[in-house]
Amino acid sequence: MDESVKFLRNVALVGHGGAGKTSLAEAFLFNAAVVTRLGKVDDGNSVMDFEPEEIRRNVSISTAFHQYPWKKYNVNIIDTPGDANFFNDTRSCLQGADGAVVVIEAIEGLKVQTEQAWEIADQLEIPRLVFVNKMNRERADFSKTFSDIAKNFETKPVVVQIPIGSEENFKGVVDLISQKAYVYDDSGKATVIDIPAEMQDEVAAERETLVENIAETDDAMLEKYLDGQPLTDEELFEGLRAGTLNRSFVPVLCGAATINFGIDLLMDFINACLPSPLERGAVSAEDLATEQTKQIDPETDAPFSALVFKTIADPYSGRLSILRIFSGTLKPDGSFFNASKDKKERFGQLLQIAGKEQKPMVSAGPGDILAIAKLKETTTGDTLCTEANKIRFQKLAPPPTLISYAMAPKSKGDEDKIFTSLSKLLEEDPTLKLDRNAETKEIVISGMGQIHIETMVEKLKRKFGVEVDLNSPKIPYKETIKNTAKGMVYRHKKQSGGRGQFAEVHFDVSPLPEGTGFEFEEDLTGMNVPRNFVPAVQKGIVETMGSGVQAGYPVVDVKVRFYDGKSHEVDSSEMAFKIAASMCFKKGLQQASPTMLEPIMNITVTVREDFMGDVIGDLNSRRGKVMGMEVQGKNQVIEAQIPMAEIQRYAPDLTSMTGGRGTFVSEFDHYAEVPAHIIQKLIEKEKKE
Repeated sequence: MDESVKFLRNVALVGHGGAGKTSLAEAFLFNAAVVTRLGKVDDGNSVMDFEPEEIRRNVSISTAFHQYPWKKYNVNIIDTPGDANFFNDTRSCLQGADGAVVVIEAIEGLKVQTEQAWEIADQLEIPRLVFVNKMNRERADFSKTFSDIAKNFETKPVVVQIPIGSEENFKGVVDLISQKAYVYDDSGKATVIDIPAEMQDEVAAERETLVENIAETDDAMLEKYLDGQPLTDEELFEGLRAGTLNRSFVPVLCGAATINFGIDLLMDFINACLPSPLERGAVSAEDLATEQTKQIDPETDAPFSALVFKTIADPYSGRLSILRIFSGTLKPDGSFFNASKDKKERFGQLLQIAGKEQKPMVSAGPGDILAIAKLKETTTGDTLCTEANKIRFQKLAPPPTLISYAMAPKSKGDEDKIFTSLSKLLEEDPTLKLDRNAETKEIVISGMGQIHIETMVEKLKRKFGVEVDLNSPKIPYKETIKNTAKGMVYRHKKQSGGRGQFAEVHFDVSPLPEGTGFEFEEDLTGMNVPRNFVPAVQKGIVETMGSGVQAGYPVVDVKVRFYDGKSHEVDSSEMAFKIAASMCFKKGLQQASPTMLEPIMNITVTVREDFMGDVIGDLNSRRGKVMGMEVQGKNQVIEAQIPMAEIQRYAPDLTSMTGGRGTFVSEFDHYAEVPAHIIQKLIEKEKKE
């Protein structure tokens, strides 16, 4: 076994947007002398947020990667986004981590993306610790934040550091195990001092609670503790490490990333208490030969296996696949097998990602995170392995999209360019969905929120030179009839010197059951209409069905019986019968109680119980019909049917109603009649346009 794997840490920084994850990563790099100045997100000079969209918005849009050495350990940082619009990137990239630092700001405490990141870490069984950040800011409150953590998470949090002062008086931290106090100067350098006299009682009480929590995780230690024998610092530290690794509890530390207070101690703690790939242990995969689950051990001499957990699209260097190796060793210029695509892939250089830079690697082994450029078949979620040992790791499915926009190119002729450019961005971001609506003829892009779509539009312009306008997608309304119009007659006659135009048709127009479409019945008797004109009559009706008589929407679920007519041996033609059929059909629609249909969606809304009343009231106000409810863990699941027109912008409304704690999925179910007052509005809108 390669000894270096023991000293490797893959650490994801997770938490709500604005908690200070990127500032924390900058402090890690500065303390480890990887960079010479402490980068600041607000100043736009951070190493980790380098995309123009990130600098402009002061928010992480995509997961960034870097490495630092710290006291014989090598640490890979995975700095994930905390904004809901980009949170799928966090879900995906956590698959590359062995441990996580959950960053929570000391001002407003827990927020929804922190809770979601915690749940994913639970699913992936990732050990973690909590860092309470921004202790130097106004209204910072460590005790309140800790209470918030204890109340909301099942895994028990344990305090291992307490702050010395807060807000502008925040000076440093007390380590409860070593019982040392660390105060920091303006450069972020620590000095060890005696515990301030006014803190001694608090430190003693908090240390006693910590000792008790640690002792409870080990029978021998608990027996010693209950017998009144003191536990050594070494025993306590080993117990703290064991409890963190087996997820019995979560240590809570504190500091301030932007002024670099307490960050060196956090770096020590990451080395000591978060797992190496060896300690994380074997991962499960499907053996494709036997279709059984097998365990993949993190051994350098085992067959190679890796998971691609992120893709970056670049118009110049092409596709960049970022992967985490779980077993075996990889060297440049070779080939591996893509088990997800059932294809062999050749590759060249192995690259280590350091912010926006890429450095060549001579080899990579278990636990390593690396990038490979220009793989032809490989996309996010794919498993790479050897052809002799075909396995597949479980792939996290992207969440359903929440909001859609119709896209139109600003320059004529750019439509094809939109599709080719967007397909590259879709490789990078699986939560984007692209569709061309056959009914409305629109290009529709769907994503996780408005900022998500707007950022994609900015990237489209910057990376591929394509500019687009965004509009609300058209609702695919349809028109139909409720009654039968019998004996509809229309004569088309035109005389202008020379050969004229003449055709007369007699129709019955009647409704059909929903979803039937169109039925044409030729029921002619006698020879009033030559049969060679029948196809023209049918064609005239079908073409007219594309635009109804009320607001110009397609007509559906109608039957036309063509039972009689008249013709002229000279002036009748296919065109004349086509025109007559079109006008007679319109006349029949107008007299058969025309109405409009709208798409009805099945919607499933998942919310906490305290938001139930607001959400159901809102669904009712949107013409929704609640079909059922059930409990799912902490949440309530509401099943309802609702018109598509009423939920086009439901995502931001649900977010504001539930503080971001509500989610929904929807899918088309059926068409239903539009209420009369809404039909009138649609007709008036069509007239204006």
